[in-house]
Amino acid sequence: MTAERRRTALQKTDISATVLTGAELAQKGVIAVDQLQFIAPSVTVDNFGQGIDFDIRGIGKGEHNSQTTPGVITYRDGVATFPGYIAEEPYYDVASLEVLRGPQGTFAGQNAIGGAVFVTTTNPVIGGGYDGYVQAQAGNYYDFGLQGAMNVPIDDDLAGRVAFFSETRSSFYDITEPNGSKYTGNPGDAHWGTGRISLLWQPKDSLSVLFKTDFGLLDNGAYPADPFSDRFKTIGGVPNPNYTDLFNITANQGQLAQDEYVRTSVKVDYVLPSDITLQSISAYQLGNTAYKADLYGPICLAQVAGTGCSLPVVPSGYYLDTKDYSWSFGDSVDETIWSEEINLISSDTGWFSWVVGGFAQSDVYDFLSPATKDFAINQGGPPPYALGRYILQGSNPESDLSAFAQTTFKLPAGFEVQLGGRYSATTTENKNVYINQYGLPLLDNQSASSNNFSYKGSLNWTVDDTNFLYGFIATGFKPGGLNVPVGTTPPFSTPAAFTPETVVNYEAGWKTSFLDGHLLSQFDGYYNNFHDFQVIIGYPSIPVFGFEVNDPNPTKLYGLEESLQAVFGDLSLDGNLGLMHSSLGTFYATDPRIASGLSCNPAKGPSSATCFDLGGHPQTYAPNFTANLSAQYVFRLEGGDTLTPRVNFAYESGQWATLFDNPALGDNLSARRILGAQLAFTHGSYVLTAYATNLTDQHYVEALNTSLDFAGPPRQFGIRLLKSF
Repeated sequence: MTAERRRTALQKTDISATVLTGAELAQKGVIAVDQLQFIAPSVTVDNFGQGIDFDIRGIGKGEHNSQTTPGVITYRDGVATFPGYIAEEPYYDVASLEVLRGPQGTFAGQNAIGGAVFVTTTNPVIGGGYDGYVQAQAGNYYDFGLQGAMNVPIDDDLAGRVAFFSETRSSFYDITEPNGSKYTGNPGDAHWGTGRISLLWQPKDSLSVLFKTDFGLLDNGAYPADPFSDRFKTIGGVPNPNYTDLFNITANQGQLAQDEYVRTSVKVDYVLPSDITLQSISAYQLGNTAYKADLYGPICLAQVAGTGCSLPVVPSGYYLDTKDYSWSFGDSVDETIWSEEINLISSDTGWFSWVVGGFAQSDVYDFLSPATKDFAINQGGPPPYALGRYILQGSNPESDLSAFAQTTFKLPAGFEVQLGGRYSATTTENKNVYINQYGLPLLDNQSASSNNFSYKGSLNWTVDDTNFLYGFIATGFKPGGLNVPVGTTPPFSTPAAFTPETVVNYEAGWKTSFLDGHLLSQFDGYYNNFHDFQVIIGYPSIPVFGFEVNDPNPTKLYGLEESLQAVFGDLSLDGNLGLMHSSLGTFYATDPRIASGLSCNPAKGPSSATCFDLGGHPQTYAPNFTANLSAQYVFRLEGGDTLTPRVNFAYESGQWATLFDNPALGDNLSARRILGAQLAFTHGSYVLTAYATNLTDQHYVEALNTSLDFAGPPRQFGIRLLKSF
């Protein structure tokens, strides 16, 4: 593991984590963030298109905007990457991947309140040869891929490495116009192309300089979606005329789903004469995310389910959704990040060791003019919805300045005490943000700042060579953000900024090995006291508008996790299990999807037909049960060839997409049962693999956003041919 700025063994580190090599990722069919939920316990990834709700133990991101930062952050080669957007950068030529569960406040800081993912790509090898690999892939949906990497020796103290990944695939969807004619927009044909250039310079043993540049274009064509109501066969006992499969939908608007990025980092390690390592990680990242979606018009179940409807009345004949109206959303957002981290790392020999560091980051979102191009809801909609357009332009600069430290005291009898903390100061600002809110021009210049001290204190005990016990208290936080104005005069106003989320995590664990090291086990139990959960609710006096607030009472989340890895000769097994329970504190809210003229104070209510007390409701994206299991066996053939069948199975129980737990409005996301298999034949430096994912072809809702269903991937199968050299 590398999460604590030095290499440590998973079995002797007081962190709940899943750690995999690049080869193990390939065996499990993991090439992007979505699949992480199927290899680790208590992890959910709900991909709704331009953003991803990544939650660990029910904590992460539950709202969809640039102001609500993620609660699980991804580091690539030591650099904190784009928070929330441009999240699908593929995993290729990876040395290791670590999924850390629980707050990582000391070393990862803000946005790691739920956990963190550390991706380490393969470094150049000085003194090595021209070695590497190339892999070709072909599958259903006209899926064709090619990736590879090569080490390049340059000099006695300099080496390089180049790597690339490309894939093209046809859409999973069958899309038609509402009148049954052929859809002329992009149905979701994907074209990915990425690359990486690395250089390692090591003029002497005490100094190394690692340079990496990643770049890519992730063109998904579209993120098609369907009104949630179309998944119901009947509503209120009445047959639903719009019922359809998740992949058979209608649309009449152009769609777009494209991410571009470049990231350059320089990592310098210098070992001082005192055996202290001075480390610097500098990075520059530039990305653009562009998205267009068909929103299908207002979705209203009033005439069938009696839920009420806060949106305009729809024309007769479409009592569930209005697919013939031009309700749409589009944006194109630039993001620029500069970051610098400096660490001083002591030697890990002796009874006392430490790490001291500082971190600075500037992150700027640019919603460029003209606003009608770069951020617009219902642009170009026909009457009577022409006044329903909402457009925005401007910039949102954010900053983070942090200092952190961790100390380790080794005591007699195998005991160890660790103390760590991080102080962070964050800011966010709406700078020259112009909004045209349904014909009302607004200027939004506001800012907010927050300070936080996160800490971790742990007591560890190495009982013997095979048993390690730990217990700790750790905290984490996610910064707050700004609400946009709602009109200019009372009862309209600019809602106050929402404040940071914080969590206190109490955790204990046991890591052990059995059967002479053939079986490794990691077991942990945790209790999270989660404060100020950030959630969008209906504006108290005019619920058709949403704004973001904090749950005034703490949420309780607790559970148990177990991981096993076993190797018995040619047989390998691994599995994970997560049990979790969550419960919101008392919290009153109006569901923006339901019409209401009644006020609703988040702390006091009062309870009414439209002001709901959410106390006791489960946290969003927090399934009570997660499990996954993998098994493979190596059959050894004559001449040194091998044949290796492998099976992967993952299960997630149902989860709620909003705090209101309203099945009639699509909030209940059903359980996921994902079965995958592969058969690999190895002959010398060649590996031919037949693979299949989602073998049972389960059609499941992966995420719900703006009352639209986003489907998880259907069954895919194909072959891969890998050549190592």
